[in-house]
Amino acid sequence: MRFKISNLTLLPPKTLYPLTPKSHMASLLTAAESQIRTRTLHSAPPQDLDDSLCSDHHQQQEEQQQQTFAVTTPLRCLTGESRIERAWAHWSKLGRPKLIVAPMVDNSELPFRMLCRKYGADAAYTPMLHSRIFTESEKYREQEFTTCKEDRPLFVQFCANDPEVLLEAAKKVEPHCDYVDINLGCPQRIARRGNYGAFLMDNLPLIKSLVENLVQNLNVPVSCKVRIFPNLEDTIKYARMLEDAGCSLLAVHGRTRDEKDQKKVRANWDAIRAVKNALRIPVLANGNIRHMDDVRDCLEATGADGVLSAESLLENPALFAGFRTAEWAAENEETKKDGTLDQADLLVEYLKLCEQYPVPWRMIRAHVHKMLGEWFRIHPHIREDLNAQNRLTFEFLYGIVDRLRELGAGIPLHLKETTAATVSANGSCT
Repeated sequence: MRFKISNLTLLPPKTLYPLTPKSHMASLLTAAESQIRTRTLHSAPPQDLDDSLCSDHHQQQEEQQQQTFAVTTPLRCLTGESRIERAWAHWSKLGRPKLIVAPMVDNSELPFRMLCRKYGADAAYTPMLHSRIFTESEKYREQEFTTCKEDRPLFVQFCANDPEVLLEAAKKVEPHCDYVDINLGCPQRIARRGNYGAFLMDNLPLIKSLVENLVQNLNVPVSCKVRIFPNLEDTIKYARMLEDAGCSLLAVHGRTRDEKDQKKVRANWDAIRAVKNALRIPVLANGNIRHMDDVRDCLEATGADGVLSAESLLENPALFAGFRTAEWAAENEETKKDGTLDQADLLVEYLKLCEQYPVPWRMIRAHVHKMLGEWFRIHPHIREDLNAQNRLTFEFLYGIVDRLRELGAGIPLHLKETTAATVSANGSCT
């Protein structure tokens, strides 16, 4: 059974069972927008939101009422400290998720999000959605954004360069998510041509208007995902501008928009730490998250409130459960043992989820290549058979897995001899 809400397809809930350039910030901002309010900086949320554990019953009731007000009151009705408190109250209400599936065009769709959630992800972003097409095309909305009851906490991400068009798109998803997110970090050529993503960094007043218009007209909080400037001071001013505009959560990819090759350029965790120290809203770190040791190291190095992973999750959706591919297990092999899971197992689970939550075949095909990429290198003729298929079927894809297993192409995932790593509420990894 399918439901349509405001021309948006909402699938029924299902239960999952285990199985470089020189600094130029000043020239981009007008005098009015460059006046950033001086404030005392805090890297932690206001304490009064978290002190109810030892209070008496009456005090607990009062604090619960205050938090409820902070979470449910439209942000446009709040100013200053109330906005910061509301940002943290909402984040706390969601459980302060630490392990998050990053937004990936055509790759962080509902079945993949649900697979990652099964294996430890605390929250997830949708793929980047094009705000103008989302408002104009019902078919685009039905195919590109599906969700279900269990798909929470959820960030719905849009690219945009028109505040009113973005607002119209955001209104359609507002009832079905926990944040409406603005993509300010896409560095690809399509973003340059479309004038969105990281290429809006050349027009900061427009970015500010995108955020403010959503904040003033939505009840759900607004988040942003950004890349850093080559100059740290510019990055800090940029982040503060977003916070002042009403952004409730900031995800920072620690690379510039020119640093596209993630294998050659490591993310700058120091820059992320500087942003975290400069802001009072929750900050997430993105970049260099390949396994759970990276999660631990990143949280310690940046002080961030959570981490995002993208490319590594595509190869290994069980990353947040402590599993790692052979590439990363080889770093310290004596401390690893073969896990009880391999990528073919994960692919089969993904395909079953796709049968429950239909998505376009192009997305499915991409995940097959990502999860079985190393297997296909051993038996390239099977990859060629896949590429030759103009129309895919689940029967064919399950058959590929069977053929690979018969050929003995399995590459096990690895798990530390200790149990899978977990991340505690204070950010430490155990």
